[in-house]
Order: sequence, then C-alpha cells, then structure tokens
Amino acid sequence: MIASRAGRRGAEDVRRGGGRDRAVQWGCGARAARLAGRGASGGVGAVCAEEVEAEVPMDVGGGHSARTGPTGRARRAGRAGRAGRAGRAGRRTLTPRGRRWTARLAIVAAVAAVGLFVFVAGLRGVGFVVVTLVVGTAVTGAALWWALTRRGAVRALAAVLAVAAPVAVIWLQIASGLLGPLVVCLVLGALAAGAGWSALAAESGPKPQHATATPRPARPFLIMNPRSGGGKAGRFGLREKAEAAGATVALLDPQRRTDVAALARRAVADGADLLGVAGGDGTQALVAAVAAEHGIPFLVVPAGTRNHFAMDLGLDREDPSAALDALADGVELTVDLGLVGTRVFVNNASFGAYAAVVQSDAYRDDKLRTTLDLFPDVLTHRVGPRLTVRAGAMTIDAPQAVLVSNNPYRVGDPGAPGRRDRLDTGVLGLLSISVDSAAQAAALLGGDRSRGLTVLTTHEVVVDADAPEVHVGLDGEALTLPVPVRCTIRPGALRVRVPRHRPGVPRARPRLEWRKLVMLALAR
Repeated sequence: MIASRAGRRGAEDVRRGGGRDRAVQWGCGARAARLAGRGASGGVGAVCAEEVEAEVPMDVGGGHSARTGPTGRARRAGRAGRAGRAGRAGRRTLTPRGRRWTARLAIVAAVAAVGLFVFVAGLRGVGFVVVTLVVGTAVTGAALWWALTRRGAVRALAAVLAVAAPVAVIWLQIASGLLGPLVVCLVLGALAAGAGWSALAAESGPKPQHATATPRPARPFLIMNPRSGGGKAGRFGLREKAEAAGATVALLDPQRRTDVAALARRAVADGADLLGVAGGDGTQALVAAVAAEHGIPFLVVPAGTRNHFAMDLGLDREDPSAALDALADGVELTVDLGLVGTRVFVNNASFGAYAAVVQSDAYRDDKLRTTLDLFPDVLTHRVGPRLTVRAGAMTIDAPQAVLVSNNPYRVGDPGAPGRRDRLDTGVLGLLSISVDSAAQAAALLGGDRSRGLTVLTTHEVVVDADAPEVHVGLDGEALTLPVPVRCTIRPGALRVRVPRHRPGVPRARPRLEWRKLVMLALAR
C-alpha cells in the first residue's frame, strides 16, 4: 500500500513538473526529436512496478495512469469497472451445490421438452417434424452451394430456394398444428441447454492466461495509420493521448507507402524500448515481428476494422484509446507467433478460396460482389491450383479452403465464433473445407462432425500445389509464395504489454455432455 501511494505521488510530481513538450511532428521516416523528462518517467515506472507481485492474474490488479485531471481518472475508473465486470462474468462459476441443482434443472427441462412433444404430437408427429427438419436443412445447404458456384439465373433460383426451404418447414409445422407445442419444447430445450452450460462451466476451456508485472517503458514508440478502421486514430484522439502518456508517435502518410518494419527497426536503433501499432492486423504482424526480434514488448491498439488479435488478447475493441492505458499501468503477456516461411502472422494464414479472393484489386472496394464473382471458378477448381495439405500423418487432397491459425480457434461454440481461448499453447490450428457437390455442402451444415470439415492442432503444416506458386492471405494481406509453403509456430516469441484493466477473453461454452450432467445431478 505504501509503495502504491508513493507511485501515485511520484506520477503526480512528474505531471506537475512540466518538461514534456511533445511538439514532435512525424512523417513516414523522419527521426524523432529527443523528449525531455524521460528519466523521470522511467523512475515513476520503476516505483509503480513494485506495487505488484511477479505474477498477476489476467483480469485482476490495480494501479493508476499518468493521465491528468478528474476527467481522465473518471474515464479510467469507468473502464476498470467495465473490465472488472466483464472479467467476473467470464469467470463466474457456481458453488458445488449450485452446480448440482443446476444440472438437475437441465435434466428436468430436457425430459419435459421431449416428453411434452411426444405426448402432444405422438410418434408420427415427431417423425414428421424430424423428416421436415432434415429435408429442409439438406435443401438449404444444397441451394447455398449452387448459389455460390453458379452464375446468372441458376444463382438467383438457388438463392430463392435457400430462403424458401426454411419458410416451407415453418409453414408445414403451422399446417400440422404442431408449431405451438414445438415452440414450447424449444423454450424448454433452451432452458435445459442454458442450465447445462452453467453446470458444466467450471470444467470448460483452459484457464485464463496470466500476466507478469514489468517496469513501465521509458521510450515507447507507436506507429499509427490514420486511415485504418475508417479513421479511428483521429476519432479517438489516439495520437494526442499516446503523446500525453509519454510515447513518440509516427503518423503514417496516407499518400505514401511506408515500410513499417524498417520504421520500427529505426526506432529501436534510436533507443525505443516498446513498439506499438494503432492499425490493422496486417500492420500489427509486421511490427510485432520486429519487437520479437529485439526482445522488447509490443503494444496493440485496436484501431483496425476487425482487430482479431486485440480481441484474443482481451482488449477493449470499442474504445481503442483504452489500450494506451498500458503505457502507464500495464502488465505483460507472452504469446506465440505463427510463421509462413519467414513471414510472421499473429492471427492466421489462409489458402484456397479466400486467399484467391483477397488477391483481387476490386476486393477492397466491394468485398461481396468480388467474392460472388470469383467463387464459382475457385470453389469448383476451374481456376487456381489444386492444393495438398500435410499436417503430421494426415494428408488432405484438394481442399477448397485452408486456414492455419496461430493457436487454434474455437469450434462448435456459436456464441463466440472466431475466438481463440489462448495465444500461448505452442501449436497451430488447422481448419480445412473440402466440398465437391451439393450433397457435401448440405452435410457441412451438420457442424464440426462433417466429413468435409477437418479441424486439428499441429506444430507444422505444409501446403503444396500442382502449380509453382500459391496465393496466401496473411492476416488479411495478399501474398503469392512458391510451393511448398511451410507454416510453423514460435512458442512464447512475443511480449505483449496490455492494460491491467481490460475485458479479458470470455470462457468457451462447454459441450453439453448429458452423461456428466446426470452424474453431477446424482452426486451428493
């Protein structure tokens, strides 16, 4: 507590002492002027670093930013409150007694749903509902495949059929008089599923990644793309807030192409002890590679469009400026980096259909139209190479789409698609889709047990083809590489500095294993 108060008093002295004239203007390679008062800033960081033990849980901690004024403190308090509530919601579990009663509720609701429907509809009615649902799903899947792989009138008819099939299923339930009981049973089923997930939540997913307390950086250097995310850097005042927190900011010139990796290396040569990026995931990967190369921490400011890396670090994507709190009150995570050859990726590398689409110049301006124009040829192998993917003992021939990720994505959790629970497991995720007919496309709607879907983890993926080169989408950036393309992972390669208070990564929804629920319900 004494150290904490001393840290706050020291930060207050630096704020009131002046000596921080930040009138530094950056172009796309200009050298920064030296900033006054850096030694004092580093001293405050050293004091603040003593407030915490060496290991700090991901969503737990305290501390204060070097920002001035009651408005800044109120804003930080609000962020801390939101982050704390989000973290508690992600970690909340029931007591053992509560889990047992919740499991009993799940079983009772499930039995009631099935029993009620059988009682009202009879066995013939149940069979009718099952058949219509299966047929409707199959027709919808086949129609979607035709809509993606055909053009003109056939595509239009397939799109109509994809919409008409579910509507027809609902109309048949109404005509048979079973819609009302079916809705009641679906509500009971939703109650059973929710109670079951709550009862099994304590066993779901890996534990949250832990963070380490480290001294505050003395010479942070941030690269900001003013066009990224539709101009988030300007809307959220990121440059001004970063400079107020003691960082040197390089604002990229939208009219010129800049080698951001070279810019980051020049900053390290000038003494930067932290590199950061306010931009998209592609730019994040380029600068993260430099930070990992020099063993200094990396700061992610989610100022891009999707910000998947920031999401899986547990950052606040709604307010990019919240990430800048890490400059004064941050902790470090150690995460893995993916490699395609020697190129780093923080999220994923894609091959096949998506990689071919992002190569098009028109994709940036009209993503949907470009995708629909190219998919008929790409998905049916009329254009582009036929891929062969090897991962360990498994070989996948001619997949339409391949995704290699830096740590595996969640599968089977519709509540949080595209999320990774951790970024430090030391393995790649591999997801591939192979579809050659409408029937196989319909089977894909069956979920992760479909034969056309391959999901696994591995340490190395090799992508080969019947052509000398393949297109690659590397964190959304378009590349063309010679085959074979070797994907690997570097465990613990990157130190990432994050705010102590942040939303965190919500836990994955557990699978509903009824045998476990029954055993839990019967326990005393």
